[in-house]
Amino acid sequence: MTSERTQPTTLYPELDEDALKRYFEALTSGDTSHVAPARAAEIEEARAVAVPVRVKVPGARGDELDGVLWKHLVGPRERPAVIMPSPWTSFGWLVYVAQATRFAAAGYNVLAYSARGFGASGGEVEVAGPLDVEDGVRAIDFLTEQVGAEPTKLGFLGDSYGSGISQLVAALDERQRVHAVAALSTWGDVGEAFYENDTRHVAAVATLLSAAGDARLSERTRRAFDDLLADRNIEETLEWAAERSPLTHVDALNHRRVPVFFSHAWHETLFPANQTLRMFQALTGPKRIDLSIGDHSGPEMTGLLGLPNRIWEDAHRFFAHHLKGVDNGVDTEGQVVSQVMWNKTLESRPTWDAVTGSTDRLYLTGAAVNGNGWGKAKTDGGLADKPDSGWSVRFQTGADTPATVADAIVTAGYAEQAGNPKVYPVHDINRADAGVWASAPMAVTTKLRGIPRLHLAYTPSAHRSTLIAHLFDVSPDGSAHIVTHAPFTHLDGEPGRPVRAEIPLQATGYDVPAGHRLLLVVDARDPFYGDANQPRATIDIAADEDDPSYLDIPLG
Repeated sequence: MTSERTQPTTLYPELDEDALKRYFEALTSGDTSHVAPARAAEIEEARAVAVPVRVKVPGARGDELDGVLWKHLVGPRERPAVIMPSPWTSFGWLVYVAQATRFAAAGYNVLAYSARGFGASGGEVEVAGPLDVEDGVRAIDFLTEQVGAEPTKLGFLGDSYGSGISQLVAALDERQRVHAVAALSTWGDVGEAFYENDTRHVAAVATLLSAAGDARLSERTRRAFDDLLADRNIEETLEWAAERSPLTHVDALNHRRVPVFFSHAWHETLFPANQTLRMFQALTGPKRIDLSIGDHSGPEMTGLLGLPNRIWEDAHRFFAHHLKGVDNGVDTEGQVVSQVMWNKTLESRPTWDAVTGSTDRLYLTGAAVNGNGWGKAKTDGGLADKPDSGWSVRFQTGADTPATVADAIVTAGYAEQAGNPKVYPVHDINRADAGVWASAPMAVTTKLRGIPRLHLAYTPSAHRSTLIAHLFDVSPDGSAHIVTHAPFTHLDGEPGRPVRAEIPLQATGYDVPAGHRLLLVVDARDPFYGDANQPRATIDIAADEDDPSYLDIPLG
């Protein structure tokens, strides 16, 4: 994977480090002359109850973790508490300064710390391994010692990297002291996030390496990342990932019915939504998930800056209910709250299963339905309500097309949040490099809600093959926006032998306006994914009366 555009040096490109430092300096000194009036009032309110102090948390193996403690100096020592492990960034605990202060002002004792190997913390980065879990357990001990009393109830909250650590500490603390979790831009299955449908997520792994910056990665961590990028020792890497996956330990959370709050972005490129939704579905205790337009940590960003933010507000409400017993309705509003692309409408559903009301099956056919009206009718197939016969599509491997996941990991999501999603030049897709199928224009606005599923029968000319399925919304003028996508790789097959691929595309909440078409593009290369194709190989997709190819679209 060579595209520099997918490798930002930070997962928080819009975070103002200097502003957060000024905020923290004002918190500790009481001098608010260098912050905005609104921030000054907030700081004065917080300082009246808890002035933060820098601390060193004794972690696993004697490694000290850099942290900050907000301890209430008046009132009862027995009160709820929140512990916040840092994200995957050298900023460490500083990312949480504004939100930790809000929690302190609301009556919690708060400890935020930089995960091992990051910032000023000791140790090496273990990617939410056993040492990170032990760090979290020791952080509970440290908070209790510093306050002089056990928390009445304890919540763990993390964004990104800290979210995985939070889930694992809640599951694996032998004393079972975590009473609720808030996991923002999180993961459930590291293995699937790195290796989806036998396809390596090379851009995601390269981005994490780039974003680690000056962090000290352990030898085992670096080997796992290097192995995945080099396409070697995959089974060993998946075993390493399983230990770090909350889904592996979900029974421990369910045994105590630990309440868990998730947030996630529809176009998440680091930890795609389906693996988090599998974790969400596996949880049997109180739970909630907020789904938003954007990419990794983008929907939460304004909250990290101390500005109003829906995700952080819901996290506060979730903790207020489950840690303080506040009757604020968060437990009755439905388990799923989703923001619809691109109108930003919020929808609430009682469960994830209730998000999809019905499924419409569209068969891949040999002729565009009603003509596509935007220039490729002779070479494009259709998406129709019945299969047909006698058609075939052949395309070659090795060439990328304009049908890509995004322009860049993380940063492309900010344009989506601002209402400026990427416009894809689907006219320019070389039909020698991709198969393309278009639906008829939608008679009414079509609400896609849930996980589209592609059943694809194809024949590769080589023993290995990689495909990427992209689903687009195409307007009458031919401009296109991506709805969702997924990769698929078939390993160790036989050249010329048909493959039956079941490809769940990433979950979506998308309104296709009346008059627009759905466009399915299947190609063989994308810079976001490892390519198992052999040079100059071909892919044949053809009519099969016994096993027709189709796309199931979920409707809400």
